[in-house]
Amino acid sequence: MLTLVMERSVRFYRTADGRCPVEEFLDEQDDRTLTKILAIFKLVETQRMVPTQYFKKLSDYDLWECRVGLGGRIFRFLGFWEAGALIILTHGFQKKTQKTPRQEINKALSFKADWESRK
Repeated sequence: MLTLVMERSVRFYRTADGRCPVEEFLDEQDDRTLTKILAIFKLVETQRMVPTQYFKKLSDYDLWECRVGLGGRIFRFLGFWEAGALIILTHGFQKKTQKTPRQEINKALSFKADWESRK
């Protein structure tokens, strides 16, 4: 299955005090993992049709998930659309269960509400 989106740009959410949860997560990764994650971000930006194994909407939420698998480890970055072609990734985490943890969804929704309140 593919997610069809014409043009898009991936950006990272920043808190009011300038913190960037995605950058903080990326800083914790080794070079191999970081290279793979950044390659998937680039794929999401540049491919007209992105396979859902890399990018898909979370059912029941106005959130999207960028998915990265590497050597048995699964990483997720949650985000939301802004202005039609801009995806704002709120934060990343290593997924250890089948379902996306509710606390991660709540964190993304909180960051989204903050973003929207400061626009």
